[in-house]
Amino acid sequence: MKFLIVFVALFALALAAPADVSIVKSNSDVGPESFKYDWETSDGQSAQAEGQLKNIGSENEAISVQGSYKFVGDDGVTYEVSYIADENGFQPQGAHLPVAPEA
Repeated sequence: MKFLIVFVALFALALAAPADVSIVKSNSDVGPESFKYDWETSDGQSAQAEGQLKNIGSENEAISVQGSYKFVGDDGVTYEVSYIADENGFQPQGAHLPVAPEA
């Protein structure tokens, strides 16, 4: 169910684009323990992700997602973010994002 909610939310985001923007690619594979999707719009936005349920049936059951998204900002610059989201939280990386100092 969690996978379906994530997929529907991201698909709705793609559909909320301005009227002159079209979806040029949209693929998805959603199962009970994993999902995979990718999409792209004519204005340069795109996203892809893969997720899998880990430790199924245990007290430590968690979803682990790895993906990326890309968009063109109001300043005309294309921004790209790669991320991992798991039991350790959302961990984004991108050239425009600050990097935490090492401990």
